[in-house]
Amino acid sequence: MKIWIDADACPKPVKDIVFRAAERLGIETVLVANQFLRVPPSRHIRAVQVSGGFDVADDYIAEQAEAGDLAITADIPLAATLVEKDVHVLSPRGQPYTRSNVRQQLAMRDFMDTMRGSGVPMQGGPPAYSERDKQAFANALDRLLHARR
Repeated sequence: MKIWIDADACPKPVKDIVFRAAERLGIETVLVANQFLRVPPSRHIRAVQVSGGFDVADDYIAEQAEAGDLAITADIPLAATLVEKDVHVLSPRGQPYTRSNVRQQLAMRDFMDTMRGSGVPMQGGPPAYSERDKQAFANALDRLLHARR
């Protein structure tokens, strides 16, 4: 199993949690972004910088991830693609994306995107990343990694 992190917008606490788990369990972890990323010195953790452009990092992860891997992303279209490849997917808030829920999430995202595009005023975005989100992610990651052992 490899862990793939869609790192362009991934919260730092999520990366820190994954780094600790990767070291503790010896799991290869790859951060993918279109910018330079600092990662801790480790034989298990590396960063891949892709060229700039829309969805380039997402496309890289979608091409490289294999069944049984784990991906961390808030990008619902990427999550849908990965779920179809039997990749385990978690959001940075600890929500697992599965075959039973990712299509609904994608439909809602597309609906909201259509509403914004048609000029309907939308208020705010997602709430700020909280301590509760961090704990939910850590718990979900722990459950998933221990189920794989």
